[in-house]
Amino acid sequence: MQKKVISLFMVMIMGCSLFAGCGNGKADESAANTDGTENVGNAGETGDAGENGDVGETGDLLSEIQNRGYITVAMEGTWAPWTYHDEEGELVGFDVEVAAAVAEELGVEVRYEEGEWDGLLAGVESGRYDIMVNGVGYTEERAQAYDFSEPYCYNKTALIVRSDNDEISSLEDLEGKTTCNSANSTYQLIAEEYGATVLDVETLDGTLEMVLAGPERADATLNAEASFLDYMKEHPDAELKIVDYYSELENVCIIMPKGESSDSLREAINGAIDKLREDGTLTELSNKYFGGDITKE
Repeated sequence: MQKKVISLFMVMIMGCSLFAGCGNGKADESAANTDGTENVGNAGETGDAGENGDVGETGDLLSEIQNRGYITVAMEGTWAPWTYHDEEGELVGFDVEVAAAVAEELGVEVRYEEGEWDGLLAGVESGRYDIMVNGVGYTEERAQAYDFSEPYCYNKTALIVRSDNDEISSLEDLEGKTTCNSANSTYQLIAEEYGATVLDVETLDGTLEMVLAGPERADATLNAEASFLDYMKEHPDAELKIVDYYSELENVCIIMPKGESSDSLREAINGAIDKLREDGTLTELSNKYFGGDITKE
């Protein structure tokens, strides 16, 4: 009888141990699913690509960004002084710091995604990236595909030719000429408006090198005056000159996916831009990278 009692007691202990083991397994699984790092990773996979319906579940991109804890920012990384890599290979530039400051105002971290201009635009439109901060100018055509923030700076567009070029002295002279710029950039649209054929070049250095090569490569380029002046500081012997300016200042804005889901994000970004303008941050960053203030109209 005593042996039976002991045996029964041992069975009960083993049974309890088995149930306790199952209970711990469930607890561990739950802990893994609710771990902050895991959630951030999952949010990154669906939030970055925008293909798994995360925004659709909340109907609000700002909430989705704040829930995951970071915002994905698209930029080229090849267009000094807006977005480029320094001698140590670090991603730096005016737009890099503007994006970081905006993210801080939103209460989230920033994650940069680099790529070519066309792919970045397509990525924002599809929801792959939350926003694009890359000197993007407002146009009515783009406004059909993207939501725009208010301008955070203003870009003066210059017509640049080789120093010995006497055939082009104004935008009207571009008729029948060849220019070079990023595909679907504002500069391409302006050049085509004046009758030029535009060759696709992805970097500022590459663009200006084609102009330096002469008419066999490209007759001219349209680009941001500030970017050109920054290039000339680094290449003071480059045989290039500005011969004309586009009549309208370009409103440079942050773009995001089109639709109601971006409404609250756009409002929050506009609020961040207003604050950064009022406290002098935008002016400070502009002076740092451009040697002057391009943040005031």
